[in-house]
Amino acid sequence: MKFRKKVRVLIVDDSATIRQTLSEIITSDPALDVMATASDPYVAASRIEKEIPDVITLDIEMPRMDGITFLRKVMSQKPLPIVICSPLIEEGSALLLEVLDAGAVDAVPLPKIISRQSLLESSDRILSAIKAAAATRVGRRPALWDATPKLTADAILPPPTRRTVAATDKVVCIGASTGGTESLRVVLEALPPESPGLVIVQHMPEAFTATFARRLDSLCRLSVREAQNGDLVHRGQALIAPGNRHLLLQRMGTRYRVELKDGPLVSRHRPSVDVLFRSAARAAGRNAIGVIMTGMGDDGAQGILEMRRAGAATVAEDESTCVVFGMPKEAIKRGAIQSVVPLERIAVEILRRSKQEPA
Repeated sequence: MKFRKKVRVLIVDDSATIRQTLSEIITSDPALDVMATASDPYVAASRIEKEIPDVITLDIEMPRMDGITFLRKVMSQKPLPIVICSPLIEEGSALLLEVLDAGAVDAVPLPKIISRQSLLESSDRILSAIKAAAATRVGRRPALWDATPKLTADAILPPPTRRTVAATDKVVCIGASTGGTESLRVVLEALPPESPGLVIVQHMPEAFTATFARRLDSLCRLSVREAQNGDLVHRGQALIAPGNRHLLLQRMGTRYRVELKDGPLVSRHRPSVDVLFRSAARAAGRNAIGVIMTGMGDDGAQGILEMRRAGAATVAEDESTCVVFGMPKEAIKRGAIQSVVPLERIAVEILRRSKQEPA
């Protein structure tokens, strides 16, 4: 990743030790610079009004306003790449999922006992997260990095061909991004145990999807788990693409299985909704149901159009319930969608399209 100029970082933390040591860590990298530090979100908001940072590092527990509240306010008013840096974060914790759902690009667990030395030991992880955040498009601000080509699903598999696909059980393919973690919970909780098999791509960092799947599994009547290469798609089960792996649907006679692939970013994502949807168009055709939900950008719009052309039923979440009406809007603009419904009606629409009655 080659930056044209230094990435300016705003550090928001009520601890003077953390602010000072993070400043030391960040300025040690020639690609980064500390724009300013702030002791709480109100100070940070005042600083942002004067100059917009490229990345914000943010603590969770602070006086006057907690970090998650500030994160949600920033993402709703002036979206910026934000990295949570906090000792409250633990790998696989519910709090980690909450900050990601609120819009954080990444979350770095800091040591439980804060000292300069303990923070310096986390410097590689902190620097890596900040650089990755700087290359993440969360708004319409001009990029500060060398633009790379926006690849299509052609980079992973060829376009679908027009051919007749034999009838099988229905398979549901869902794509979501920003705001999708809670929206998927709403949909999956509403589905009965004998629903068609589901395959899901939710844009989420690597290592977080397994925890996300376990959380949904504990809440839903369906079985929910992180997909593994070669998994069969069963009725009453939802498979979630692992972070940083593309997920493809493959046909095996009258059944389906999933394939996990590495490969380049597609529509600037891995996993990519476009890759899943294209594979569904090729493998399942009219036996598939495509659902595109809340999310920023256009990942999935072309893929669901290909599904529609292959005879699949297609559904988009209505703007009224989307956290970000980006992905559904692009799919609707391309003429790819049959039904536009609010979040609370998506499960009913899936059952209707699969010719089942809601429980």
